[in-house]
Amino acid sequence: MTGILLSETRGAVRILTLNRPERLNAMSLELARALIAAFDAAAADGAVRAVLLTGAGRGFCAGADLVQDIGGGQAPDLGDIIDATYNPLVRKMRALAKPIVVAVNGVAAGAGMNLALAGDIIIAARSANFTQAFVRIGLIPDAGGTYFLPRLVGEARARAMAMLGETLTAAQALEAGLVWKLFDDEVFAVEALTLATNLAAKPPRALAAMKLALNASAGNGLEAQLNLERDLQREMGRTADFAEGVQAFLEKRPAVFKG
Repeated sequence: MTGILLSETRGAVRILTLNRPERLNAMSLELARALIAAFDAAAADGAVRAVLLTGAGRGFCAGADLVQDIGGGQAPDLGDIIDATYNPLVRKMRALAKPIVVAVNGVAAGAGMNLALAGDIIIAARSANFTQAFVRIGLIPDAGGTYFLPRLVGEARARAMAMLGETLTAAQALEAGLVWKLFDDEVFAVEALTLATNLAAKPPRALAAMKLALNASAGNGLEAQLNLERDLQREMGRTADFAEGVQAFLEKRPAVFKG
């Protein structure tokens, strides 16, 4: 597949690559719509058990395309743009019953940074960097930024990142808790696919239930979360993958999960 979003499948991994390298993969309305459709396709494809999202060229995503969709002419209704693009995209990623690995290969700025934070496991190349760039143009973080940041890095750091708009190196992002792991640039693509392939081999229904429970935990009290864990665990205990996992443990062999 060619165009602004590349899609290919390797084994059980669907690889989505933002493909506007001349614009550091800035998020146009067209690209956002393509991503929404791509996540819908991944959700519907039973052979896909994990998604890997990355960018082509030197950037992961430099944020909204200020030239193509916002710049010039009459002031746009940014709320309408968000309703049509970022919000449904973030909802789609969070609701996808399959794990999403986000491989930040370069610049991740503004909505591009927050797009990364909507994934499940975020890794970065050592040359990558992260910026909440909104304040530089008189805006607030969108694409879930004001939701994800405090939960990932804490209130104090979230406020500083948003209000100062400073650029963080990949090492600083790791230290702050924004990403899970860093890899050297020369092996980054291989390591990202290896991680996604590893996830794709794990029990699909258990991963889906984990996403559901973790998503709910932000709004639940302890009692509600304990009850949700109980209900989900009851379902997991009745799956063939649970039986396979126990049998593999007893037989001292790797489990083969089929979902």
